[in-house]
Amino acid sequence: MENIMKPEPHKIVSVIRQTAAEFTIRVACDKDPGYGQFFQLSLPKIGEAPISVCGKGPGYVEFTIRKVGRLTGGVFDLKAGDTLFMRGPYGNAFPVDQFENKDLLVICGGTGMSPVKTTLTHFYDHPEICKSVYLIAGFKDINCVLFNEERAKFAERFHCTYCLDNSEAPGFHKGLVTKFIPDVPFDTFEDYNVVIVGPPPMMRFAALECMKCGVPAEKIWVSFERKMSCAVGKCGHCKINETYVCLEGPVFNYTKAKELFD
Repeated sequence: MENIMKPEPHKIVSVIRQTAAEFTIRVACDKDPGYGQFFQLSLPKIGEAPISVCGKGPGYVEFTIRKVGRLTGGVFDLKAGDTLFMRGPYGNAFPVDQFENKDLLVICGGTGMSPVKTTLTHFYDHPEICKSVYLIAGFKDINCVLFNEERAKFAERFHCTYCLDNSEAPGFHKGLVTKFIPDVPFDTFEDYNVVIVGPPPMMRFAALECMKCGVPAEKIWVSFERKMSCAVGKCGHCKINETYVCLEGPVFNYTKAKELFD
């Protein structure tokens, strides 16, 4: 019987520095996680942390990580060929099959682009199964911008708006993501879904702005990047009221998620 709590060693294939504090690692792995699922990454004698999958392919998964603590700092120092321990994948996933043959709006802030990048890549690779994709991605400033190559690629097939909170730069608008939601032509969509990922306040206000534009709550999906520990619903570390985020989430329909914001 497989021990779902046991971390297994995996080789790091490559490391890409995104910013001064964020980096993407590709790890050899034969598992095929769902869109939006997460793994628990760990280093012996240092610690463990839940990280959402930001990319996947035959024989590998990718994670984009911000250096903020002991574990992420330890992973930051690793290089190709080093060993990282992982267990998972855990949690539920975005219902990508429900998004097919419809219009899709993705709104993300900062590292919130990571959990939705596999979904975006899926529809980029298979444009015939989605009517249209609108992407609004916001970052604090130009030094915090992630996924330059992927964003340029998405702009080839999607309707993309990239923005910076308080500044302007080539290819970026000035303003929060909520500023650009009314520009989305919801009235031309026959059927659609909205995905929002980012800090909780950003997700809440983005969802409210969407609903002001007539979007029903049941068409909105969010992902909670809340701190998880055991990932199997035993420790209660991620519990919000009576909801275990690691089991019932991290992906929630907004009809449920609106009850979970702190």
